[in-house]
Amino acid sequence: MRLYEKLTSRNIFLFDGIGALASAILLGHVLVRFQSYIGMPTRILIILAILALVFALYSFTIHALKPKKWTSFLRIIAITNLAYCLLTLILTMIYFDSLSCLGISYFIIEIIVILTLVRIEFSVMQSGGTQIT
Repeated sequence: MRLYEKLTSRNIFLFDGIGALASAILLGHVLVRFQSYIGMPTRILIILAILALVFALYSFTIHALKPKKWTSFLRIIAITNLAYCLLTLILTMIYFDSLSCLGISYFIIEIIVILTLVRIEFSVMQSGGTQIT
């Protein structure tokens, strides 16, 4: 059984929210503290952390509300996650010369993880809710 088949319309938002909250904590607390080892400007890390926190709040809210027409809400967060990946990629390219190998690695891994999540989210949406409770 594939991972997306185990995720329900209810817990996909919880899964997304936990991931976004983890990103917010890493970006806004851990990476800011070790900014000199990462190379991304602190203000950029804070902006990315705030965006991740907003995404987490959105996902946790949808999880708590349990809307019947959940696919449109999932589409919103999936597209927003894609936009966040694009923004992160652009910022990584802009600040590439000041980023350390550790910083570049972090942002590449973050993009890969989020793109994997987006793929799962689209797979859950494609199931049409027939397998989803």
